[in-house]
Amino acid sequence: MSADRELRKVSRIVLLDPADRILLMHGHEPDDPADNWWFTPGGGLEGAETHEEAALRELAEETGITDVELGPVLWRRICSFPFDGRRWDQDEWYFLARTTRTETVTEGFTELERRSVAGSRWWTFPELAGSRETVYPTRLAGLLGKLLDEGPPSSPVVLDTEIV
Repeated sequence: MSADRELRKVSRIVLLDPADRILLMHGHEPDDPADNWWFTPGGGLEGAETHEEAALRELAEETGITDVELGPVLWRRICSFPFDGRRWDQDEWYFLARTTRTETVTEGFTELERRSVAGSRWWTFPELAGSRETVYPTRLAGLLGKLLDEGPPSSPVVLDTEIV
């Protein structure tokens, strides 16, 4: 990670349905759909937004889901990865959220999201734990298992920095 680049502030959502399935987005490089991965909904803060406001806005834009109970920040991580021809350095906050709505819509996608997100899927913990797909953060299955077993941590857990 470059020391002279400011970290992009990002809110991500660990969205669970009543069956404790997690919603993940299926992303890929805009020019190479074979280079793909799964990730939680979310994105960068805009203007003077709080992390909570950004989490709710991003969730609405990327899924159409607005009826959520936003919970605490579960995890924080610093990450750096190449995407769409540039390097992204991010400070990500992962919020717990619950919803009863499982239908998603993508009308709120940005132009870049329309070129790089192939869809979304609700995953059970066993499906995620047994998957060979690339998922970010890389330890998501274990983190989800612990969350489902123990509930949210008393304060956000700082995850290992991930540099791709």
